[in-house]
Amino acid sequence: METKKYTLGTKVIMKKKHPCGGNTWIVTRLGADIKIKCLTCGHEVLLPRIEFNKKIKKVLEGEI
Repeated sequence: METKKYTLGTKVIMKKKHPCGGNTWIVTRLGADIKIKCLTCGHEVLLPRIEFNKKIKKVLEGEI
């Protein structure tokens, strides 16, 4: 399994849309868990790193 590295402020697209209709998120906390914030409505979610890596679709590089 490849190791994925993220930094604070990294924008990501998740596989499923949030109930508000947005699927673009920004990483706000790193550690064993990763906290992400919806860029559409501002809702924050804390996910275990393994679960986050499974649910991520794309990292928007260059927009960090």
